[in-house]
Amino acid sequence: MSIESLLEDFAFLDDWEDRYRYVIELGKGLAPLSEAEHNSETKVQGCVSQVWLVSEIAEEQGKTKVLFRGDSDAHIVKGLIAILLEMYSGKSPEEILAIDAKEVFSKLGLDEHLSPQRSNGLYSMVNRARADATAAIAGAQPA
Repeated sequence: MSIESLLEDFAFLDDWEDRYRYVIELGKGLAPLSEAEHNSETKVQGCVSQVWLVSEIAEEQGKTKVLFRGDSDAHIVKGLIAILLEMYSGKSPEEILAIDAKEVFSKLGLDEHLSPQRSNGLYSMVNRARADATAAIAGAQPA
């Protein structure tokens, strides 16, 4: 799935109740994190719900990619993590830093339909992904 297909899916759904259900379904498709990966290093600060974001550096055909996996104790937040992973996982650090998350969230309508607390948490996840991409450029292994 790509951001473009997410945008198409969101446009197809008529109301926000359907979109929330879709976001929850996206979250159900996340690969689980191990118990060891649920730790203070991977925990995203600034989220009301508990959120863990694991990132790994991969080299593919001589190019650095950052792979993300995540989990939360809240169903909607898990779906937001799935959207975040769609935006960032498997991309180069430079591509990650070039993505305008606010623009993507605005196109999806998330900026209008999330509570201020959820929005703050979502941007905490974005900031963490961007920090991990910056660390990858500097040659450090992110959390």
